[in-house]
Amino acid sequence: MQSWTQLYRSLATRSHQLPCKLHGATAVSVRTYADKAAIDADVTVVGSGPGGYVAAIKSSQLGFKTVCVEKNITLGGTCLNVGCIPSKALLNNSYLYHMAHGKDFESRGIEISGLSLNLEKMMAQKSGAVKALTGGIAHLFKQNKVTHVSGFGKVTGKNQVTAVAADGSEQIINTKNILIATGSEVTPFPGIQIDEETIVSSTGALSLNKVPEELIVIGGGVIGVELGSVWQRLGSKVTAVEFLGHVGGMGIDMEISKNFQRILQKQGMKFKLGTKVMGATRRPDGKIDVAVEAAAGGKNQTLTCDVLLVCIGRRPYTQNLGLDSVGIELDNRGRIPVNNRFQTKVPSIFAIGDVVAGPMLAHKAEDEGIICVEGMAGGAVHIDYNCVPSVIYTHPECT
Repeated sequence: MQSWTQLYRSLATRSHQLPCKLHGATAVSVRTYADKAAIDADVTVVGSGPGGYVAAIKSSQLGFKTVCVEKNITLGGTCLNVGCIPSKALLNNSYLYHMAHGKDFESRGIEISGLSLNLEKMMAQKSGAVKALTGGIAHLFKQNKVTHVSGFGKVTGKNQVTAVAADGSEQIINTKNILIATGSEVTPFPGIQIDEETIVSSTGALSLNKVPEELIVIGGGVIGVELGSVWQRLGSKVTAVEFLGHVGGMGIDMEISKNFQRILQKQGMKFKLGTKVMGATRRPDGKIDVAVEAAAGGKNQTLTCDVLLVCIGRRPYTQNLGLDSVGIELDNRGRIPVNNRFQTKVPSIFAIGDVVAGPMLAHKAEDEGIICVEGMAGGAVHIDYNCVPSVIYTHPECT
């Protein structure tokens, strides 16, 4: 698996004049924004996250006339804007602060006086990293002659995508192949309304304007322990409430999980395992009361916090994409069924990343995107999911 820097460099320098075996692909368009005239394309990618933008660039490099439709203002999807990149920036910076603030530096002969946290500046550095990378994708699109259409992409035919802009205007794209790479969204918690201020999802937790005195995290999986770790290092008292009897999410080795939990507890995080959240209410003083009870049943308990972080997972972003209009049915988890070539029951429509089965990981989506478009060009399609790594970016990291 490549790092973000390696991937960026390889895509930036790789030739886009490679031969294409199928589809009679035409010369690549230089157009970068939507206009009212219909656009003709060989491949239209819906979504510009790690899977989508990498697939779009690879598609163009293979000689396909390629369009990428993105509903958000910036490219990069969840990962670059409100996921992997900003969270890793805060994880790194909060770790540096924690090291400097604790006794570790002093024991190594590094003495610091007058240490303080400038959260506004830390958030600005995080935003700068995000801006640099999302802008980099726009540059790669231009360099590789990928047409970027801004708007909500909807399948309106087996060979047609309609992008609806914020002002309601529509751009029709007639295309030989469609690749759905719309990613995932935060799974809502029934009965708890997220306002991204005091009751937040992972998105809001990346942009708090002050360190909460007490933070409760619903969910002790990957996202929960990563973001909980950030705010614990910055001075918050963090308690993670997890329905399962272990931390680290599904699939983690139990021995690793036990040792991982022990390390996090030593750092200051608290856990209530085997516990379910019954609801949350705001008090007149601004605090939040969280009602919990044992997962197996038992007496209710009330926990109090300044900020409540809901991290119970993510779900595929597959609603309102128009898939039903072409006969594509979702499975019971909202995913798009595909064959081993990432092809749906409609031969001209493909899907990759978080909208199909498998772990919701950026690097998995990248690999699927590249392999999928290579398959469109007549290449072999194979990916070994046993070789897809998964990492929790706390300190120490857990994999």
